[in-house]
Amino acid sequence: MTKSVPIILIQNVTPENFADAMQQAIQIEIATIPVYLYTYYSINRDPQDQATITANLTTELERAGKDPQDAAAIALDLSTRVMVYSNQAGALIMSVVIEEMLHMALSSNVKQSLVGPPELVGKSPSGYPVELPGHEPPFPINLARLSLDQLYTFLQIESPKPLDGAEDTPTAIEYTTIGEFYRAIEECITEHYADDSCYHGGRPQLTPGRGYYAHNNIDTVYYDRQHKPHFVNADDSGDLIHVTDCASACAAIDEICAQGEGNDATGFVHGGDVACTPPTDPDYDDKLDEELSHFAKFNQIYCRYQRLTAAFNDALGVDDYDIAKHFVLDVPSNPVNADYPDGIQAVNQLTNAIYTYIFVMTESCYRTDGDTQYETFMFGIHKSMIFLLNSLCGAMTGYRYLSRKDGKEYTAACTFEDYWFAAASSPKSQII
Repeated sequence: MTKSVPIILIQNVTPENFADAMQQAIQIEIATIPVYLYTYYSINRDPQDQATITANLTTELERAGKDPQDAAAIALDLSTRVMVYSNQAGALIMSVVIEEMLHMALSSNVKQSLVGPPELVGKSPSGYPVELPGHEPPFPINLARLSLDQLYTFLQIESPKPLDGAEDTPTAIEYTTIGEFYRAIEECITEHYADDSCYHGGRPQLTPGRGYYAHNNIDTVYYDRQHKPHFVNADDSGDLIHVTDCASACAAIDEICAQGEGNDATGFVHGGDVACTPPTDPDYDDKLDEELSHFAKFNQIYCRYQRLTAAFNDALGVDDYDIAKHFVLDVPSNPVNADYPDGIQAVNQLTNAIYTYIFVMTESCYRTDGDTQYETFMFGIHKSMIFLLNSLCGAMTGYRYLSRKDGKEYTAACTFEDYWFAAASSPKSQII
């Protein structure tokens, strides 16, 4: 059963419902983070060594009738493409996750400055599949491994153009793209909050210049065929913004839209097909044209997956080759902690607690500032929690288990569920 994220739906953004609109925007960002993370951790960015892939492919190609020398050359080329693709796909997806966290903070800054603190704890979806709150038409979003279907869902989430099936009816949900929803928020800001006296810039916010936001990390770099490293987020594509007036509030909203769906020049073609021809006007979100929008990044991954599959099919004379077997883990779809055996449950529950703790600590940053906020963020989130979460999610994929649902064996994966800390002691002490 598909669920909706449990928040208030908004037909028109007005001063009366502005606080609800900003909270909805925040929770849209939160809803996408587990989805992108789950798919990221399904990718083996360091697949079985290339020599093994090449040897296996050489055997398959020889069985398909290729000359041994030709088979070896084709296998080496295809294995290299697999290695580069898996690494690049992972880097691009993680780069989007980092910017979704930025968007959550930017929306939180706008809400804090105008109407009060954001609510972040306990706002992740209670289970998947879900539907984005307020999106017309609705579509299911799953925790799932990397595939064309999952990448298609990512494109639906970030699409700059309305999806087929949107209807203008009295019961229709109120926006057709996330960007449209943010533009409605921005219109309300410019119309009703143009006076700078409306803003409370002195309330604690996550602001630039303190090292809170890093555009890249070790997970957003990939290596091309010449082993040259590429970071996929550009330093000039955006940053935290201290919201103190109408101009800075609008700048925060504009940054979210530019990084996410980008401009209206890209999008699905008629019938919901993905356009894989190179755009005449690439959708960059930075001044130096080095970083693509989220939609354009996912479009690139999707189309390269198609082309790589076609290359394998052509070489082997088949039409259904599964390239995922070389670099995608067989994680289950939409797991919850209760699905796992006791031992795996214990590790996953710790991981869920750390995932939730990131939101606990981020929310606390909007209640305190100065050195206390800096220590909370840099030591509670930026270093300890993010690195711990990354390590545990990676460790989870080292476990195999037999599913009680279908009897099949799977690789375990983090479920990214909210963990409910007891009130008797601090969340940190409970994690320890």
